[in-house]
Amino acid sequence: MNEAANEPPIDRPPVTADVAPQTHIGRLTIETAALRAYTMVFALIAIWLYFHYKTGGVFLSARNFSNLMLQTSVTGVLAVGMLMVIVAGQIDLSVGSVVGLVGGIAALSQGYGLVPSLASAILMGLLIGAIQGSLVAYANIPAFIVTLGGLLAWRGVILGISQGKTVPVTIPAFRSIGQQFVAKEIGIGLAVVAVAIVVWLNLRSNAARRRYGLQAASAGKLMMQILLPSTVIIAFIYVLNSYAGVPIPVIILLAVALAGAFLTQNTTFGRYLYAIGGNPDAARLSGINIRQHILAVFSIMGALAGVASLIYTARVASASPDAGNLLELDAIAACVIGGTSLMGGRGTVFGACLGALIMASLDNGMSLRNVEPYVQLIVKGAVLVAAVGFDMLGRKKG
Repeated sequence: MNEAANEPPIDRPPVTADVAPQTHIGRLTIETAALRAYTMVFALIAIWLYFHYKTGGVFLSARNFSNLMLQTSVTGVLAVGMLMVIVAGQIDLSVGSVVGLVGGIAALSQGYGLVPSLASAILMGLLIGAIQGSLVAYANIPAFIVTLGGLLAWRGVILGISQGKTVPVTIPAFRSIGQQFVAKEIGIGLAVVAVAIVVWLNLRSNAARRRYGLQAASAGKLMMQILLPSTVIIAFIYVLNSYAGVPIPVIILLAVALAGAFLTQNTTFGRYLYAIGGNPDAARLSGINIRQHILAVFSIMGALAGVASLIYTARVASASPDAGNLLELDAIAACVIGGTSLMGGRGTVFGACLGALIMASLDNGMSLRNVEPYVQLIVKGAVLVAAVGFDMLGRKKG
């Protein structure tokens, strides 16, 4: 029997002999990734300066910056999971409906207490992700079809169990997940720890390069590599502390992003995801269990949808049947704008979170300027198409 026929479908164009698949360790790696990251950062700065000027200094005020970070948190958490799915050559169109469903389940489970309510959302999201991942990996149904069906089915489930009614969040500790801030002293402590980690990582990387006989960064370059991110971290905490402190959803997003970055860049599992998305045939011949990894990545996506649902539900203090509508498109757009290739095999957690911040900045800035909703949709759609266009242009040049 042909082994290839038993492998799960990979939602990506076929690889031909004259088109080498892109992976995170291919020739289009460090320089191109760095250039793309700098381009995104400059684009974000340009967006911020434009809206700050057009809103008379409101956009970058401490209060609005805090709101901007809150807006980013839900999309950012989903974008971390979506990045892993897309890097593996798959897609998940159901996450918005999953957020609505598991958020509703958490709200309906409040009678059992806080911990069971919160756990029910994450566990149900994990279960849904595992079901969809099993259908893709073991039933050989394309992820596009499975998750498109999930988009409809899970929305129908929450409509049924809630009977179309909005369920309020009555537990104060539940609401605090999306509405409260940590003490300013904790924010300062987080900044100190983050700066220490930046220093340690850069010194460790430089020492490792010397140990293996590679060219290490000069003292000036090393200092810049430490000072730039450290300055951003300190400024970030300072602005948030100028209002009310660091919002709890932002801390959750940072924790998820750090865990996602470690998983994708520093583990065998992460390297295998890039290999599967970059060239599934080579990955299979290398002995990588493609089915197992696809099941795992959809399960992770489901669990993170559960986390995002808790933030979303707590922030609005209620669960409604239409909650999470179109969040899947925001998550996918964040990944693509952040440099993730829809063909698989390329993308970073940093880029996905930066893309989520760009999307939230556009939403927030246009809302402050009272831009008509239809214009906002046109602008966001144009930005998404432009991001994909630049990605394809970069591939051709590569």
